[in-house]
Amino acid sequence: MVHERPSLRLVPEPAPEPSTPSAPRMLGAVELLPGRIRSAVLTVSGRVLDRSEVAYDAAVPRPAEVDAALARSAGVFADRRPVGIGIAAAGLVDPDAGVITEVNDAPALHGYPVAARLHDLTGVPVHVEHRARLQVLGDRWFGAGRGRRTFASVSTGEVLGVGILYDGEVLAPHGGRSGAHMTVSASGERCTCGGRGCWKTLATTRWLRARAAAAGLGTEASLGTLSRQDGAAAREVVEEYADNLALGLVNVQQLFAPGLFVLHGEARDGGERFRALIERRLRRDGAAVAAELPRVLVSEAAVDDVALLGGAGLVLSHV
Repeated sequence: MVHERPSLRLVPEPAPEPSTPSAPRMLGAVELLPGRIRSAVLTVSGRVLDRSEVAYDAAVPRPAEVDAALARSAGVFADRRPVGIGIAAAGLVDPDAGVITEVNDAPALHGYPVAARLHDLTGVPVHVEHRARLQVLGDRWFGAGRGRRTFASVSTGEVLGVGILYDGEVLAPHGGRSGAHMTVSASGERCTCGGRGCWKTLATTRWLRARAAAAGLGTEASLGTLSRQDGAAAREVVEEYADNLALGLVNVQQLFAPGLFVLHGEARDGGERFRALIERRLRRDGAAVAAELPRVLVSEAAVDDVALLGGAGLVLSHV
């Protein structure tokens, strides 16, 4: 008897269910200054997708004024939910508590729990740091500091400050400031903080305009206009301004030897000559403390985006 083998029938595998592509991750950033709140949604590569700006009365001592402005500004996050929000805040901050502890020019921000307020509005994780320190994270993730473990990022213009990345970590001690109030001239001008001879009194736009006016160059002179002039008076003012900026940076180089300094803000208007003046002073007075010869680069990032990129970098550092 011949037994026939049963035929084998191949059953096709069921077609996989179509998957819904995951939404791209987005980052949130907020810059909180006396009288102004900027908010933005960014891609993980640092491209701004949407932004808002809201003004408030910094002289009003009631935090309700800030609450209302923050709520309006947070509307930018309603349709694009970020994985987190990084806040670049003026004044003294407590990053662990998410609180702004002190801002000289905005009494309503004293003790303001900004991280909790923004979390209640958005439902996403919120982190806060000092504005000047945060910009170094913007450069680390999106700018000239990519790939480096140690460098410094510098705000110039109306606001002066330094953020330092040291061996991969942002130097951010509790109560630490931006460096604008380091004493560089014991018998210098009285500062807004009450001290005398702070770096801020010699190396901000306010000093530049006063110095240009005293030299007969007008009361509204800017670094850009002065740098483009050929006269000896304008040249001397620009050189002195560069020297004053370098004075504080030399101290930073002596203490931490970051090697690379990325300048933001007004320094961009000074052009190559202004950049070279600062670098020359750093190499003269700070090169001996490190194997790496100090370099100065000028960021091409828009002035309004520097702090927002820092906020986005803060989120990436926590993800």
